Amino acid sequence: QVQLEESGGGLVQAGGSLRLSCVNSRRTFIYYSTGWFRQAPGKEREFVAGIAWSGGRTSVADSVKGRFTISRDNAKNTVYLQMDKLKPEDTAVYYCAADKARRSPQTDALSYDYWGQGTQVTVSS
Repeated sequence: QVQLEESGGGLVQAGGSLRLSCVNSRRTFIYYSTGWFRQAPGKEREFVAGIAWSGGRTSVADSVKGRFTISRDNAKNTVYLQMDKLKPEDTAVYYCAADKARRSPQTDALSYDYWGQGTQVTVSS
């Protein structure tokens, strides 16, 4: 079983930055494509960014393009989401997810096999 743990969320003012981390202790995690999703109150979960297991291919949602960057450090079994120029509409619970089957990051949440518990990001105006 792959257990993912997110950290790095918090309260930040608009225009500020946060870096989220997703870590898993099992070495097999480095072979999984990983995605970040978010869910705001009353809204459906939406794709934010994804990265291939090798780190060679990434995908970023249009709503965060130019502000968010996804990366991974396989030596540390960790995937990061750097969030800059945050806006109040970025407020949500952020989840990382791992896809054990596909080499490229997927935007559909149903493609992912393992999920973390989420970390709250709140952006004040």
